[in-house]
Amino acid sequence: MLFSQLAHAQTHEFMLENGLKLLVKEDHRAPVVVSQVWYHVGASYEHAGITGLSHALEHMMFKGTEKYAPGEFSRIISDNGGNENAFTGMDYTAYFQTLEKSRLPISFELEADRMQNLILPGEEFVKEIEVVKEERRWRTEDDPQSFAYEVLMSTAFQTSPYRQPIIGWMNDLEKMTVTEMRDWYGQWYVPNNATLIVVGDVDAGEVYDLAKKYFGPVPKGKAPVINLRPEVEQQGIKRITVKRPAELPYLLMAYKTPSLSSALEKPEKIPEWEPYALEVLSGILDGGNSARFSSKLVRGKEVAADISLDYSLITRLDHVLTISGVPANGHTVADMEQAIREEIENMKTTLVSDSELDRVKAQVVAQDIYQRDSIFYQGMVMGIFETIGLSWQKADEYVDRVKAVTADQVQQVAKKYLVDDHMTVAELVPLPLDPSAPRHAMGGSDHVR
Repeated sequence: MLFSQLAHAQTHEFMLENGLKLLVKEDHRAPVVVSQVWYHVGASYEHAGITGLSHALEHMMFKGTEKYAPGEFSRIISDNGGNENAFTGMDYTAYFQTLEKSRLPISFELEADRMQNLILPGEEFVKEIEVVKEERRWRTEDDPQSFAYEVLMSTAFQTSPYRQPIIGWMNDLEKMTVTEMRDWYGQWYVPNNATLIVVGDVDAGEVYDLAKKYFGPVPKGKAPVINLRPEVEQQGIKRITVKRPAELPYLLMAYKTPSLSSALEKPEKIPEWEPYALEVLSGILDGGNSARFSSKLVRGKEVAADISLDYSLITRLDHVLTISGVPANGHTVADMEQAIREEIENMKTTLVSDSELDRVKAQVVAQDIYQRDSIFYQGMVMGIFETIGLSWQKADEYVDRVKAVTADQVQQVAKKYLVDDHMTVAELVPLPLDPSAPRHAMGGSDHVR
């Protein structure tokens, strides 16, 4: 009954005169509200020489406006019993607050203020860019698997901006200026390039009135020009070796795959069911202990100590399906790759069983019910779909689309996309660890990146 109520909860859509889109979803189970501001800009909007700018600006959004001193935003939210969060992705930058419902005007006032009045003081920029550089060292350069993934992506993609790391290349961070950041903020942080999402124990009409009061006076900006940089077609397998101080070897395999956005843009080349079939394929290979990778490669052949698969259909541009893992003791990366290839070939030659399809579809439904129980997640799903250029209504189609996938469709996408000509393979070769090497500790903002 709960799922039925949530699935059919009405979402209200409004548009302010300055171009700000407002989505309100009422959920009256608890006197709590989540407010989210999504800007249509992320790392994939950057170009060579300014990588990391979107993420660095996210840090600086907490460093003061004409009205509020650095750190005041977080302090005010905390003093009102709330919590706040922010992160940068490839396709968006988002800012969230969770509060008791009567405190929603505080969130709106603060977010509307920093949408137009951010100061970006030079001395704060100098300090914060050092925090970002330390974050890069901690998250990527000191983590051999993350470093190998970064190299994989920059090799797999030739022209797509997805070849750039969200946090940016270190030499770009070192050269970044506060003037570049001011220009980036002025270009992208305008109401007509943002979506405001509210989920919780609210009345949609009252939220609309609040939005007009606080966000309505923010001037409409010049519509940002989006320069799409699609990936050129890959014509053969790419292989790279990454040598890094590490305890264990590591394998990464990335196959070029379509997004839902691409399927909707080019239906003559990519039927809309294909991304959903790739979702089901992913669950069959790596969807818990009964999935093929776990049951056959970790426990059966015992060729892998750990293995995982990652695919998402909700990206602005075409992305990759990635398989990664650590070989078991007594086995090599080559052994593990061969075993993975055998499982993939089996997907191409033999239809998956009805029981496997039923298991994956049941998992999708169960996960959807669980995630819809969170008002934060409800808003986040709408935000991602809206910000990558899809309507929030497409999110409500997800379960039914997955449930409609057939065994034949799973086989078709395996044959079409899991091919060597569209694959990049990276092997992490461990070098001896230096016990005297410094370990970088994360510092600065607590906001999720």
